[in-house]
Amino acid sequence: MADVKTIAESLVNLTIKEVTELVTIMKDEYGIEPAAAAVAVAGGGAGGGEEAAAAKTDFDIELQSAGGSKLKVVKEVKNLLGLGLKEAKEMVDAAPTVLKAGVPKDEADSIKAALEEAGATVELK
Repeated sequence: MADVKTIAESLVNLTIKEVTELVTIMKDEYGIEPAAAAVAVAGGGAGGGEEAAAAKTDFDIELQSAGGSKLKVVKEVKNLLGLGLKEAKEMVDAAPTVLKAGVPKDEADSIKAALEEAGATVELK
Protein backbone atom coordinates (compact mmCIF):
# COMPACT_ATOMS: atom_id res chain seq x y z
CA MET A 1 0.00 0.00 0.00
CA ALA A 2 1.18 3.51 -0.80
CA ASP A 3 2.66 5.70 1.92
CA VAL A 4 -0.20 7.81 3.33
CA LYS A 5 2.04 10.84 3.90
CA THR A 6 3.10 10.80 0.24
CA ILE A 7 -0.55 10.68 -0.84
CA ALA A 8 -1.41 13.57 1.48
CA GLU A 9 1.46 15.66 0.09
CA SER A 10 0.29 14.92 -3.45
CA LEU A 11 -3.26 15.99 -2.61
CA VAL A 12 -2.14 19.25 -1.01
CA ASN A 13 -0.17 20.21 -4.12
CA LEU A 14 -3.04 19.66 -6.61
CA THR A 15 -4.26 22.54 -8.74
CA ILE A 16 -7.97 23.35 -8.94
CA LYS A 17 -8.16 21.69 -12.35
CA GLU A 18 -6.54 18.54 -10.98
CA VAL A 19 -8.92 18.47 -8.00
CA THR A 20 -11.86 18.75 -10.39
CA GLU A 21 -10.49 15.83 -12.42
CA LEU A 22 -9.97 13.81 -9.22
CA VAL A 23 -13.56 14.44 -8.13
CA THR A 24 -14.82 13.33 -11.54
CA ILE A 25 -12.75 10.13 -11.44
CA MET A 26 -13.88 9.31 -7.89
CA LYS A 27 -17.50 9.87 -8.86
CA ASP A 28 -17.49 8.08 -12.24
CA GLU A 29 -15.16 5.18 -11.55
CA TYR A 30 -15.70 4.52 -7.84
CA GLY A 31 -19.16 5.92 -7.14
CA ILE A 32 -17.87 8.24 -4.41
CA GLU A 33 -19.77 11.52 -4.23
CA PRO A 34 -17.66 14.61 -3.36
CA ALA A 35 -19.78 15.48 -0.30
CA ALA A 36 -19.38 11.96 1.08
CA ALA A 37 -15.63 12.12 0.49
CA ALA A 38 -15.40 15.45 2.31
CA VAL A 39 -17.24 14.03 5.32
CA ALA A 40 -14.97 11.00 5.36
CA VAL A 41 -11.83 13.14 5.17
CA ALA A 42 -13.09 15.64 7.76
CA GLY A 43 -13.99 12.90 10.21
CA GLY A 44 -10.62 11.17 9.91
CA GLY A 45 -8.38 13.80 11.51
CA ALA A 46 -9.36 13.73 15.18
CA GLY A 47 -5.97 14.84 16.54
CA GLY A 48 -5.10 17.75 14.22
CA GLY A 49 -7.60 20.41 15.24
CA GLU A 50 -4.97 23.06 15.92
CA GLU A 51 -3.25 22.53 12.58
CA ALA A 52 -6.58 22.63 10.72
CA ALA A 53 -7.56 25.90 12.35
CA ALA A 54 -4.21 27.48 11.49
CA ALA A 55 -4.40 26.36 7.86
CA LYS A 56 -8.01 27.37 7.24
CA THR A 57 -8.43 28.65 3.69
CA ASP A 58 -12.20 28.62 3.19
CA PHE A 59 -14.59 30.74 5.19
CA ASP A 60 -18.31 31.13 5.71
CA ILE A 61 -19.60 34.69 5.47
CA GLU A 62 -22.20 35.20 8.18
CA LEU A 63 -24.39 38.27 8.25
CA GLN A 64 -25.00 39.14 11.91
CA SER A 65 -27.26 42.14 11.31
CA ALA A 66 -28.14 44.67 8.63
CA GLY A 67 -27.52 47.62 10.93
CA GLY A 68 -29.24 50.93 10.32
CA SER A 69 -29.03 50.88 6.50
CA LYS A 70 -30.98 47.75 5.68
CA LEU A 71 -31.76 48.87 2.11
CA LYS A 72 -28.06 49.41 1.32
CA VAL A 73 -27.21 46.00 2.76
CA VAL A 74 -29.96 44.30 0.72
CA LYS A 75 -28.65 45.95 -2.46
CA GLU A 76 -25.09 44.93 -1.62
CA VAL A 77 -26.11 41.31 -0.91
CA LYS A 78 -28.05 41.28 -4.19
CA ASN A 79 -25.03 42.53 -6.17
CA LEU A 80 -22.37 40.45 -4.43
CA LEU A 81 -24.23 37.15 -4.54
CA GLY A 82 -26.06 37.62 -7.85
CA LEU A 83 -29.47 37.20 -6.23
CA GLY A 84 -32.81 38.72 -7.03
CA LEU A 85 -34.06 41.56 -4.84
CA LYS A 86 -36.58 39.33 -3.05
CA GLU A 87 -34.00 36.61 -2.28
CA ALA A 88 -31.49 39.19 -1.04
CA LYS A 89 -34.09 40.80 1.22
CA GLU A 90 -35.09 37.40 2.64
CA MET A 91 -31.45 36.60 3.44
CA VAL A 92 -30.94 39.95 5.17
CA ASP A 93 -34.20 39.57 7.10
CA ALA A 94 -33.07 36.10 8.27
CA ALA A 95 -29.90 37.48 9.93
CA PRO A 96 -27.94 36.05 11.57
CA THR A 97 -27.45 33.79 8.56
CA VAL A 98 -24.65 32.41 6.39
CA LEU A 99 -24.66 34.32 3.12
CA LYS A 100 -22.01 32.26 1.38
CA ALA A 101 -20.07 29.18 2.51
CA GLY A 102 -16.65 27.84 1.57
CA VAL A 103 -15.27 31.12 0.23
CA PRO A 104 -11.51 31.73 -0.21
CA LYS A 105 -10.03 34.23 2.25
CA ASP A 106 -9.48 37.04 -0.29
CA GLU A 107 -13.04 36.87 -1.60
CA ALA A 108 -14.45 36.58 1.93
CA ASP A 109 -12.54 39.67 3.07
CA SER A 110 -13.70 41.59 0.02
CA ILE A 111 -17.37 40.68 0.59
CA LYS A 112 -17.09 41.43 4.30
CA ALA A 113 -15.60 44.87 3.62
CA ALA A 114 -18.32 45.73 1.08
CA LEU A 115 -21.10 44.68 3.44
CA GLU A 116 -19.59 46.52 6.39
CA GLU A 117 -19.26 49.63 4.24
CA ALA A 118 -23.00 49.34 3.55
CA GLY A 119 -23.62 49.23 7.32
CA ALA A 120 -23.89 45.50 8.02
CA THR A 121 -22.26 43.52 10.82
CA VAL A 122 -20.46 40.54 9.25
CA GLU A 123 -18.40 37.71 10.70
CA LEU A 124 -16.13 35.25 8.92
CA LYS A 125 -16.20 31.72 10.31
